[in-house]
Amino acid sequence: MFDRRILLASVAGLFSLAAFRWLRSTPAQAAEKFEVEKTDAEWRAQLTPQQYEILRKHGTERPGSSPLLKEKRKGIFACAGCDLPLFSSDTKYDSGTGWPSFWQPLDNALGKTEDRTFGMVRVEVHCRRCGGHLGHVFDDGPKPTGLRYCIDGFALVFHPAGPSAS
Repeated sequence: MFDRRILLASVAGLFSLAAFRWLRSTPAQAAEKFEVEKTDAEWRAQLTPQQYEILRKHGTERPGSSPLLKEKRKGIFACAGCDLPLFSSDTKYDSGTGWPSFWQPLDNALGKTEDRTFGMVRVEVHCRRCGGHLGHVFDDGPKPTGLRYCIDGFALVFHPAGPSAS
């Protein structure tokens, strides 16, 4: 009887694992065509290993590990893959999550896809020009939008504003 329970539990575990793989969303790159398209080898040559894992493989950084988390200067946060401007520093805030957070992207900067990893449904955001995975958007942000764009800092590059902007 004991062996039967172990067998049934093992089979149930395998089915659960298969279900999670099936529910997982497909990467944005597979679903859409983008203005900037490169081979896997070209992306690997251009990006750091951490940027590649995040932007191309939908990875995430450890909370608190991005230097951009503490970036307070005026400027623009752009995609590390194609340099498309994504967020203004005017919309950045400290959400306490350990990732750079913004309450609004720039116009025509992001695409969205449904992400079903980890047994939950979330809204993934990606660069609309190269399809690079950036993070997720949640509806627990500050006014005026009520949104929290929780973005992997290593998926971004920061361009400080010129000296005349203060």
